[in-house]
Amino acid sequence: MRLAMLCLPLLLAACAQQAPRDDGLYRALGEEPGIVRIVEGMLLGSARDPRIARHFLDIDIERLREKLIEQLCFESGGPCVYTGDSMEESHKGLRLTPSDFNALVEHLQDAMDAEGVSTPAQNRLLARLAPMRGQVIDR
Repeated sequence: MRLAMLCLPLLLAACAQQAPRDDGLYRALGEEPGIVRIVEGMLLGSARDPRIARHFLDIDIERLREKLIEQLCFESGGPCVYTGDSMEESHKGLRLTPSDFNALVEHLQDAMDAEGVSTPAQNRLLARLAPMRGQVIDR
């Protein structure tokens, strides 16, 4: 079973942790162009997924895309600053379940696979995002 299915939370807001000190993960993700493709692939997969598509119907998808790119860039040690809302605030009232969360993570992993991101690099990113899980589910 994939690491993410066991412990990962999904993104969508700033983490209280500091960004990594080196940019090795950022480079492994393909830098900004790779992160853009990963985010877009994740969002497209999620929009097509009947398990979670409803969560994306009434949101500003362009803003979400922009903030996810910022967040993945920041969390991977890139030169970005995350400027979005906190995880708690951005997920408030959504009543996301662990199943919803895991479905989104599946799409993140599929998007990273499509970009040729190695399993160790994927696991490093998922580990950086994991502390956010509790800030997303049932808010």
